[in-house]
Amino acid sequence: MAYDEELAHRIRETLRGEPGLTEQPMFGGLAFLLHGNMAVAASGQGGLLVHIDPVHAEEWVDEPYVQRMEMRGRTMDGWLRVHAEAIDADDDLRRWVERGTTCARSLPPKQPKQPRQAT
Repeated sequence: MAYDEELAHRIRETLRGEPGLTEQPMFGGLAFLLHGNMAVAASGQGGLLVHIDPVHAEEWVDEPYVQRMEMRGRTMDGWLRVHAEAIDADDDLRRWVERGTTCARSLPPKQPKQPRQAT
């Protein structure tokens, strides 16, 4: 399944003007990064992937349509899957995007990868 382009547009609008914002295909979807750190992604499986501080995971997975992200059968600490039903309203989407950007801003910026030199 391709990611939801309308959701990607809504995320883009929410993040408009955010310093250090880039987009990158990732996890079968479209990730939004701040200074190289992923904040959120329009998931290829639908809904939103959100990078969070793991200390909030227990509290936030109690919300409807929210679960820990699984990759290859493994639960990923610091990542939540927010189903489309939980982000229908723009205020709800903004709340989840803010949670992801708060996490991404708390991390040191990543240096862009340098092209390899031919040997």
